[in-house]
Amino acid sequence: MPNEIILTRRAFAAGLAVTAAALALPLPAQALTADQARSLVDKTVTDINSIINSGKSEGAMLGDFERLFARYADVPAIARSVLGPAARQASKAQLSAYTKAFQGYISRKYGRRFREFIGGRIEVADARKVKSFYEVISTAHLKGEAPFEVRWHVSDKSGKSLFFNIIIEGVNMLASERTEMGALLDQRGGDLDRLIKDLARL
Repeated sequence: MPNEIILTRRAFAAGLAVTAAALALPLPAQALTADQARSLVDKTVTDINSIINSGKSEGAMLGDFERLFARYADVPAIARSVLGPAARQASKAQLSAYTKAFQGYISRKYGRRFREFIGGRIEVADARKVKSFYEVISTAHLKGEAPFEVRWHVSDKSGKSLFFNIIIEGVNMLASERTEMGALLDQRGGDLDRLIKDLARL
């Protein structure tokens, strides 16, 4: 009888351990759907339309755009992709500082691009799967200009739905920024710290 009690206690303890371990494991990620991707872009576009038609000053708008990018874009993934091989050689502190500086830089750059849409609007149309992400197609309607496409690439690799690329009138953000960032880094002799400092002024 004592042995049975010991074995039962051991079995019970082992069962608790297995249960606890199972609960500690991350749940399998739900696959991103077209509706989720479109919903993210719908929210992003709603906020962009609100910002560009707010009547605020450029400085206030650019601050709003930075908050928008931080909320809806996978800024760390974009920043690493744009930096290229230098991202793998950077220290953790450098990568963190660069990502923060890049967020401001990209928000100002694309915020100014979206400011050109003042008085217009962006409408979300369709979403389609492309490899491991979704491409959401929207149309920008500007006063006095023919409508044009703005495409958004959305992924949930970060753990939630975020966009990681924008294509405006055929201009691919990731591709163009990789070229631009590579040139900026080359101009500084590959000195990432100098690039981080200078991004604040761009």
